[in-house]
Parts: sequence; C-alpha cells; structure tokens
Amino acid sequence: MYVEIEKSSGFCFGVVHAIEVAERELQDNDELYCIGDIVHNHKEVNRLNELGLRVIDHDKLDSLKGKKVLIRAHGEHPDTYIKAFSKGINLIDATCPVVLRLQNKIRKASEKMQEVNGQVVIFGKPNHPEVNGLLGQTLGNGIVISEMNDLEKIDFSRPVSLFVQTTKGIDQFHEVRDEIIRRMKEINPDNSPEITDSICRQMSNRVPELQSFVKDFDVIIFVSGKKSSNGNFLYKKCKEVNDNTWFVSEKDEISEEWFSNAERVGICGATSTPMWLMEEIASIIKAI
Repeated sequence: MYVEIEKSSGFCFGVVHAIEVAERELQDNDELYCIGDIVHNHKEVNRLNELGLRVIDHDKLDSLKGKKVLIRAHGEHPDTYIKAFSKGINLIDATCPVVLRLQNKIRKASEKMQEVNGQVVIFGKPNHPEVNGLLGQTLGNGIVISEMNDLEKIDFSRPVSLFVQTTKGIDQFHEVRDEIIRRMKEINPDNSPEITDSICRQMSNRVPELQSFVKDFDVIIFVSGKKSSNGNFLYKKCKEVNDNTWFVSEKDEISEEWFSNAERVGICGATSTPMWLMEEIASIIKAI
C-alpha cells in the first residue's frame, strides 16, 4: 500500500512562528503562560505543555504579576494589553503578522467610519479569538456577521467598511460581499462599501491544493484537532472531492476497515496540524 503525506499540509507561518517563540522562551524558563491554546490541536498543546507551556484564560492574568505570558498567533483584544501592563506582566507577542496588519487596518477604518457615521463590518466567526481581537480595534463598535441572516444588523443607508477573518473561505466572503453591495445599491445606486479582502492566501490556496491532492487516492486521512475551524472547513472541502475521506485527531481513531481495498492512501491536514502527527499516522497505516 502506497502512503503519501500532502506536502503543503501542516502549520501555517503564523502558527510556526508562535510555536518557535514559545520553544525559544522555554529553553531559558521552566514555565511560560499562553492565553488560550497556542494552536487548535490537543496533541501539539500536550507536547508543549510537557515543555512548560501553561494554557490560561483571561481571568488568570490577575494572579500572574511578573510572569511571562505569550500572545498566540490569533492576536488579542487591546484590553488584554492594558490589563497585562497594569498587572506588571511581561507579554511576549507572537501575533501573526497577517493578523497584526489586519488589526491596524481595522483600527484606521474605525476612526474613519466614526467621522462619516459609518460602520465597520467583520465577516467572521463570533467569539473566535481572532475576531475578538479585531472587534477590539473598533472599541466594540464593529459589527460581526457570520451568515446571510446577520446582514440585518447593517444599516445599508450608511457607509460600510467590510473586512473578513483571515481564515474564512473566499467563496463565502464573496457571497456576503456581493449581497452587501447589492443591498447598498438598492437604496442608492451611488453607494458602495469599502472592501478589504483580508483572507490569508496561505489559507485560501489550501482548498485547490488539497482538492487536487485528494482525487488521486483511494482513501484520504484528514488529520486535525476537532476544535479547529480551519480543520473542519478543509475536511469538508476534501470530502466534496473524495467521499472516502476520514477525519482523525490522533492515531487511536484509525480503523483498519478503511483500508481493506485501498492501494493508495493520502494523508493531509489543517494549518493547525503538526507534521510530526501526520508522519506518526502514516507509519501506523503503513504497518496495517
């Protein structure tokens, strides 16, 4: 049985950077704190926990005076920086550069929209850590939409500046964008939103790459943490092309029955999936 790992699978640049920062800090320190999981993959979180990375929530900041706290790739709400400074916490900022640039753009857009009685609209997943950080740049005045029904939150007679979470699907974003344009022009043909396509291209390019890969195999094993939005989205895109696609988070979830008539097996994963985990699963499958 031939087994191949898709070459583009694995951590995106932002996650790689955050993990490298954490590992570097842990070389000189026994303990480092991180607000939320550094990546949506429990196997990698457990590995880093063994090195001394401790996952905390925001409430824990009150008791960490003088400690080092990592901000993961998703970024953080401005209030987190203010609170950490007031508590004497040493923040280590590993926000993804793509997210950081987006935060700056939204902050400037928010200032502009305030001057013209406009609205900053963010297409993203409510309460997602990245979206919370983006919303914070608007001082809480932004509008988060996640589906067409949410468009009712927008006043289409007023100016709109539209942004999108970096990990959202490009097709979904285009549908929302086009509908916002249509509704604004329905009120006034001269109206049009300001549109910023802030989707990370490393993410958006994953769909055609994966769909091209999975069509060449009898069985596909998609490896991802169950909490990963990116993983669940990409898994569905793989299954659209190859119905014999299976979602696993660790090696114990593999079933020998999946490979009974398989000659070619492909392994791929999310931008939050460590390569070492996919290699481990490949070894298990080869042994089968």
